Amino acid sequence: MSDSALPHRSARSVSVAAVSHEAAARSLLFVAATISFVLSVSLWFFSDQLQGIFVGLWVPSILALGAIVLPRKARP
Repeated sequence: MSDSALPHRSARSVSVAAVSHEAAARSLLFVAATISFVLSVSLWFFSDQLQGIFVGLWVPSILALGAIVLPRKARP
C-alpha cells in the first residue's frame, strides 16, 4: 500500500480528537467525584460516620487531581 492510499489526518481533526478526549477525561473525573460524594453521604447517614468522612475527603482530592492533570487553557 502506498503512502498516498493511507488516510491523512488534518490538524483540525487531530485537535478535535484531543478536545474530545479532554472533555471525556473531565467528565470522568466529575463523575468520580460525584459518586464519591454520594457514597460519602450514604455512609454518613446509613453506616459509619467516620467512613463517610473518609470517603468525603476523596471528593476534593479527585477534583484537585483533575485540576493538576487537565489544566484549563490559558485565557487571553
